[in-house]
Amino acid sequence: MGNSKSGALSKELLEDLKSNTKYSEAELCTWYQCFLKECPGGKISRKQFEGIYASFFPNADPSAYARHVFRSFDTNADGTLDFKEYIVALHLTSGGKTLQKLEWAFALYDVDGNGTISKNEIQEIVKSIFNMIPEEDQRGLPEDEDTPEKRSEKIWDFFGKKDNEKIAEGEFIQGAMDNKDILRLIQYDEPQKIKDKLKEKRQ
Repeated sequence: MGNSKSGALSKELLEDLKSNTKYSEAELCTWYQCFLKECPGGKISRKQFEGIYASFFPNADPSAYARHVFRSFDTNADGTLDFKEYIVALHLTSGGKTLQKLEWAFALYDVDGNGTISKNEIQEIVKSIFNMIPEEDQRGLPEDEDTPEKRSEKIWDFFGKKDNEKIAEGEFIQGAMDNKDILRLIQYDEPQKIKDKLKEKRQ
């Protein structure tokens, strides 16, 4: 990543992140200093990333979801996230544009990276999302989506697929954009406390 170990962001990377995320130059520089403090080598490992998620969800088990999120952002598959991958991850999971978020959501659900989503992959991600929802919150969910199996079935039925069929990226994105219910079902909305924690870290 160029000068990932130096104390300052390269101008090129700064411009790239400013145009592709919602963060200002000042915010990015602050994030970078925090990132280097926690990851002096300029990279964050999957274990460190899972640790960050664990601190956000003390009453749940976010490890499986964090692992999938990490995979979806480790664009060069080297087992670490550099600063750019980390910032893009923060941006998309805490606010990016709908189309960007859906492109990321597709990558999240495409567990084996083959360009399509199977029913098993839907079930795997939905189950990891449920692991992060406290039990008392799960009890308040509508009856037809109060288990990972029911929620997965609801998503799959919407796309009108047989069990052995696959969902392509285009239809996944279009389906979610056309139906707010599906958009809600496929994503995990970061609780307010995560956004507050992210703000804290920036200050």
